[in-house]
Amino acid sequence: MDTITLGDVTLTRVREYFGPVDMAPEVFFPGSPAEAWEAHRSWLVPDFLDGRTRIVNSAIQTWVLRSEGRVILVDTGVGNHKDRPYAPVWNRLNTDFLGDLARAGVRPEDVDIVINTHLHIDHVGWNTYLEGRSWVPTFPNATYLMSRADFDFWNPANEHKPLLGRGNQNVFEDSVAPVREAGQVLLWEEGHRIDGSLRLDLAPGHTPGSSVLRLESGSERAVFVGDLLHSPVQIHEPDSNSCFCEDPAGARATRRRLLGWAADNNALVVPAHLGGHGAAEVVREGDKFAVKGWAPFAPYTEQV
Repeated sequence: MDTITLGDVTLTRVREYFGPVDMAPEVFFPGSPAEAWEAHRSWLVPDFLDGRTRIVNSAIQTWVLRSEGRVILVDTGVGNHKDRPYAPVWNRLNTDFLGDLARAGVRPEDVDIVINTHLHIDHVGWNTYLEGRSWVPTFPNATYLMSRADFDFWNPANEHKPLLGRGNQNVFEDSVAPVREAGQVLLWEEGHRIDGSLRLDLAPGHTPGSSVLRLESGSERAVFVGDLLHSPVQIHEPDSNSCFCEDPAGARATRRRLLGWAADNNALVVPAHLGGHGAAEVVREGDKFAVKGWAPFAPYTEQV
């Protein structure tokens, strides 16, 4: 199953990539307890961890929401033909993502809203595509929603020194600036109401302007948490950050707050990069959390 229904909203996931990210757990999640990876190994392998190489597996995917007659994309992956010299696994990809999006019933011109939960390399790539020698908006009729805090942080003109260093090189220039110049970007600040079921809120820590999308429709709840979670181990060990968090203390606090909200509201937690079933319900377990159950999405069976 690639589509589920949450109240009046349908949710479809469209894959761009699934496979290794060339990092072992102790590199990707420095300081995470080694015993946690061993304790959960039986279900981490193979969806979240390669059992032979001990390399973390990750998915790059876009969540497609249909709500109140509009088509909404949450994050747009890596993109094709992007020059990523400091991220070899993403350098000059050439995938059939737009074909997969079409097979999910979405043409570029059908998209009404694009949400970039933050402006890292693997969340904004399909904002644009290469037309001749120019990067142009992929979704010509869409409003692109970006937090002002992240837009300002990643804008090279502001000369910030991110933890990611050169890992995000070229991203603002080829995947953010062109849609801003086309007049399709809406910069929001504290929060942004999309419709009766969907709201964006700031969730800083991973980046200064990281955001989450809350879905509340009828009795159904979900929260799209972007990169607050890269692995389900972080549900069980909520103080474990990825190596890409700009503000480690802030990321831990935000993760705990949102997992607590999800547990208390029986909400589906939808991270950006989980393979397997893609999303989970969580429960409190002492001062930590645990997976209560997985979403009914079919796991990815092949690496791409």
